[in-house]
Amino acid sequence: MNKKAKELGLENTNFVTPHGLDEEEHYTTAYELAKIADYALKNEKFKQIVGTNSYLVKIDKNYKTISNTNELLGYLNGVYGVKTGFTNGANRCLVTAAKRENMDIISVVLGADTKKDRTRDSIKILEYTFANYQMIDIGYMVHEKFDEIVENSEFNIVKGIDNSLKLDLIDNEISYYPVNKDDVKDLKVTANLEKTLIAPVNEGNKIGEIKVMIGEEIIYKLDICARNSIRKKEVWDYFKELSIKFFKNNLQDLEIGEKIYAN
Repeated sequence: MNKKAKELGLENTNFVTPHGLDEEEHYTTAYELAKIADYALKNEKFKQIVGTNSYLVKIDKNYKTISNTNELLGYLNGVYGVKTGFTNGANRCLVTAAKRENMDIISVVLGADTKKDRTRDSIKILEYTFANYQMIDIGYMVHEKFDEIVENSEFNIVKGIDNSLKLDLIDNEISYYPVNKDDVKDLKVTANLEKTLIAPVNEGNKIGEIKVMIGEEIIYKLDICARNSIRKKEVWDYFKELSIKFFKNNLQDLEIGEKIYAN
């Protein structure tokens, strides 16, 4: 469990007991519980189990209905999980996942004195978020800006064999991003790009970046990198250039001479 926690980047989580009962060195945080829930919900079987209200099981020859202890499941619009909890040290806890339209939310309430308190606080968090945030397709905005950059980019590769540099976006997995409805008007995409470079330029070299901003706050940033390599000119390349230039100049002189002679 601790190995998996490290893999998920959880810096404030440590497991001592497998069952979750109180121990001094057994701890986590609300944020990291949300990250654990987000990871676990990618498992379809887990998602199915935590989203099930009740289930009929057979024990020996008897049937028993097991009911989900998540009081928001089947009660609040969009709720599909995840987990209740209680110990004397943690009090009443609830991790909730809910989806409305294209927005998924995970809320975490810890340390509530009563089940009623955790229910009330969870509903407040979820309803506030759904009411005040909307999903914006910033992936589309980033691609639009990148296409504009590609269309208008002309490079000067100093000492390079040529200037035919192509561009690529790195880590471009984001699509939708939750933005406060009051901040949507301040959402913008900016970019900077180094157009004069010194050879060699290697594939994967960072040459710029695209920023998605709300006002002056950066909410997402992607690197613009070279898609191909431009090697540095060698002695032979300079000799070839001079030879071509010499040939063209002589050809021009020859053509001028022929015109004068013809006249």
